[in-house]
Amino acid sequence: MLMSSSPAVTAFDSSETWNSLIQIFLLAVAIIAGNTIRRKVAFMRRSLIPSALIGGLIILLLKAFQSVDGFIDKRFMEIVTYHALALGFIAMSLRSPRKASRSNTMTVIDTGTLTAATYIIQGIVGLLITIPLFVWWRNPLIGRDIFYSAGLLLPMGYGQGPGQALNFGTIYQNTAADQEILFYGIDFGLSIAAIGFIVGSVVGVIYMNILNGKNKLRIKSDEINDRYRLSDYEANNELPHSESVDKLTIMASIVIATYMLVFLLMKGIGQLDMGSFGEKTVKPLVYGFNFFWGILFGALTRKCHDWLRSKNIMHREYLNDFLLNRISGFCFDLMIVAGTAAINFTNLKAIALPLTLVCLAGASVTFFYVRMVCRRIYPEYEYEGFFAMFGMLTGTASNGMILLREIDPRYETPAANNLVLQNIPAMIMGFPILLLLGYAPHSLSATLTTLGILVVVLVCFTLFLLRKRRLSHSAEQ
Repeated sequence: MLMSSSPAVTAFDSSETWNSLIQIFLLAVAIIAGNTIRRKVAFMRRSLIPSALIGGLIILLLKAFQSVDGFIDKRFMEIVTYHALALGFIAMSLRSPRKASRSNTMTVIDTGTLTAATYIIQGIVGLLITIPLFVWWRNPLIGRDIFYSAGLLLPMGYGQGPGQALNFGTIYQNTAADQEILFYGIDFGLSIAAIGFIVGSVVGVIYMNILNGKNKLRIKSDEINDRYRLSDYEANNELPHSESVDKLTIMASIVIATYMLVFLLMKGIGQLDMGSFGEKTVKPLVYGFNFFWGILFGALTRKCHDWLRSKNIMHREYLNDFLLNRISGFCFDLMIVAGTAAINFTNLKAIALPLTLVCLAGASVTFFYVRMVCRRIYPEYEYEGFFAMFGMLTGTASNGMILLREIDPRYETPAANNLVLQNIPAMIMGFPILLLLGYAPHSLSATLTTLGILVVVLVCFTLFLLRKRRLSHSAEQ
């Protein structure tokens, strides 16, 4: 008598079981293909475009074919982008605090202020484009207006990257739908993020070579190779690499356990009764800021770990910076390729005009504003400071570090330290502004109010940056 298939075999053989793995296979193959192209094609290698972005663009171009487009799970890619953002920031926050030995406190505050100010000016420029388009332009392809608050996705895409572009793109898309406005917010935000990587890399490299041709700087990255010492891999009294459990397993488990705390916080807040305003504004922001809660709980976990070590309750070092850097790098690479792959190629036709205008204006204003301020706040290393900040404020911190490494491979200037340490002041100054991003899309008047507030805050931040530098020059004289 033949026995029927076991439930286990049926489960393993089902298409639903394999769907998630197939999507992961696609991401892995895309990353490998992107890395191969970047290494083998000289132009791509010189452009410094991240391999993960090249991989994402490969998937995006293939999605132009209907058969391929139907094979890729857009929702799965969005989920990967959302969670990879928080996991990457948690891994970064668990690293040991770096000493600001070569970055004085005021320079770090200035750098954080520059970051927040650039987010603001990107938001202003974006709104100055999308508000008039909403009022005067109707898209013949979809017959609906562009969403008036769409310009605020510019700092989310350029300044924050695919994760936040996805989070706020989702919020704006849903809010627009409530007002019967068809707006592809997710695709708009993710497209800005993808273009931002290209702007940060390609524009940065072009400008770097222009300066190099004028003998204003010298590209030095080929002078040294990537070499690590044992101290780069581990500190004293750490867990062995492979005992009863692998050290990488411990690192990944701590990161995931910390993310569980983030989930419990967001879930708890989500259960609260906050009325209409809370349901439409506060709760979406709580879930949208999963990366922020990840940074917070990551820092608290690190503090708890260090306290247990100082009290000799914990006898071994459980957190390894090298492995945490690898985990964060993996998460961010995954986020970039998945975020780019999540863009709907068909929807790009409907948002082509506003997307092009917003991205071009955003790239221009970011370049000139960052260049102007860096000349003032980094008088001794203005180019190193500029490339680090421009790369970060159009792509991610890794873009900034890649550009910086081309002219400062040994990190002899404080530019690298500034890039890391500025996160705290930037977060403090930028968080109230981010709250406005949740308020703006509820009405056109709310968006205009937000625009006015952003202009006032930008003027204050800019005067703070430029005035402090003039005062310091006067004091030196």
